[in-house]
Amino acid sequence: MSIEFKNVDYVYASGTPFQTQGLIDISFKIEKGSFVAIAGHTGSGKSTLMQHFDGLLLPSKGEITVAGEQINANTSSKSLKAIRKKVGLVFQFPENQLFEETVLKDVMFGPLNFGFSEQKAKEQAVEWIKKVGLSEDMMDKSPFELSGGQMRRVAIAGVMAYEPEILCLDEPAAGLDPEGQKQMFEIFKDYQRAGHTVILISHNMDDISEYADDMLVLEHGHLIKHACPQEIFSDQEWVKKHYLDEPATSRLTRELQKGGFQFSEMPLTIESLVSKVANELKKKGAN
Repeated sequence: MSIEFKNVDYVYASGTPFQTQGLIDISFKIEKGSFVAIAGHTGSGKSTLMQHFDGLLLPSKGEITVAGEQINANTSSKSLKAIRKKVGLVFQFPENQLFEETVLKDVMFGPLNFGFSEQKAKEQAVEWIKKVGLSEDMMDKSPFELSGGQMRRVAIAGVMAYEPEILCLDEPAAGLDPEGQKQMFEIFKDYQRAGHTVILISHNMDDISEYADDMLVLEHGHLIKHACPQEIFSDQEWVKKHYLDEPATSRLTRELQKGGFQFSEMPLTIESLVSKVANELKKKGAN
């Protein structure tokens, strides 16, 4: 299942004095089973773009294809239900997605809404509540009694419980401690390995470099780059020009290069960097 945008524009408050261009002539294709990161500064259009994936926003111009379904300016609400069963969105502020009286009911809502039986919905909810690191004794609590990090976990579980084929995440690790962040990203990576597509909005270039295999960079509503993270972060001048942060691994790699280490390609994870440095040291030792 792929997602394709063809010459998509989106205009906020069209025809009013407050009219603003949110997306401008966006075209790209996301392949099924990929882990795609969307990067860019605040106001670049990242969240606006994500809300087009399930038709929460409709394009002002152009066409979107999601899982074989077409979305354009005239798409009806009835047509969108089939798409929304396949595309799950987790927003940046989880309290905006939570509304039921208990955690269990909140996580069950998605599966029930998309046709799961009561029993199956409960099984899915319990499974995903545990997977995201929440204890069983939280299931009967109000989600609004929880901490921000716990609320985020509930919101994520509520979407993943109906197992959409495409999972869209807006800053999903915000509010979590480093261990919790690592745990959640491993869950998302496992979800991709199971054959699903994962789309991540993030300002954290370390997370993007470690987990994503494809990357979109937005700037003022334009798509300015679509490539793998390795290609993007290898071009230091381009990264600087567009005021993106470099991953810590990239910065360390450049310091090692100044010290005489040679790398055939930019390592994007600490594990990869350590392996390449070890190989270089072995070569130097052999010589």
